[in-house]
Amino acid sequence: MAMAAPPSAYDRAITIFSPDGELYQVRYAFEAVRKGWTSLGIMTTNGVLLAAEKRKTMQLLDLDGIEKIYKADDHIGVTFAGMGSDGRVLIDYARLVAVRYRLTYGEPPTTEYVTRAVADVEQVYTQHGGVRPFGVALLFGGVDPDGSVRLFRTEPGGQYFSYYAVAIGLGADVANSYLEKVYRKDLSLDDAMKYAVIALFKGRIASSDEKKEDLAQEFGKYIELSYIDVKERMFTKLRQDAIAGLVKELRDQLLAS
Repeated sequence: MAMAAPPSAYDRAITIFSPDGELYQVRYAFEAVRKGWTSLGIMTTNGVLLAAEKRKTMQLLDLDGIEKIYKADDHIGVTFAGMGSDGRVLIDYARLVAVRYRLTYGEPPTTEYVTRAVADVEQVYTQHGGVRPFGVALLFGGVDPDGSVRLFRTEPGGQYFSYYAVAIGLGADVANSYLEKVYRKDLSLDDAMKYAVIALFKGRIASSDEKKEDLAQEFGKYIELSYIDVKERMFTKLRQDAIAGLVKELRDQLLAS
């Protein structure tokens, strides 16, 4: 009589479903996302904001050389949580998709078009032997040619969803809980930036053993902020001194959080 395969056998190949209908390698990819540095996006009527944190895992690590938010096209930004190498490859592909669309049709692509193209690649890597899923989730924020503000999240399994606001990564649970409380669609981009900083701070405190006072003092060095507004429709990344000033302004709120 044939023996049933042990549960561990189902995670040896990406193409094998477990009896409960799961692809274990995809589940493990989601775990890689949950352990990544936190990123978030906030959509408003005035534009879309992307924010991300960085963590100094080694004393000699140069955080200035690490990017978490990238320009996918003039009107689209992207950030990620999970394996940085996987994120870099998919972001490069997103840029290629955007350039090809412009050359073919003579106009910029929509945010959803670029997001769907990346999600399609992620999905393909869940159904072929000899490969593994991408251990990364991406947030695409942009202002479409018709003026629509969009925010999308892709997942390692190839799905993508539209959001008003969403956080991914290590501090995502706490950050999402905070965003659910404060979010309004008519937020100004300035208010969205403030909420993003507080959400990232809350997520950082909940997922690390750092002290609030020490982190609040230097938090401006650990985050990136970018936005695309409906008027300019141009990806803009805040300078580090502007971020440091914003964090200083919010110090009391950070310590009270």
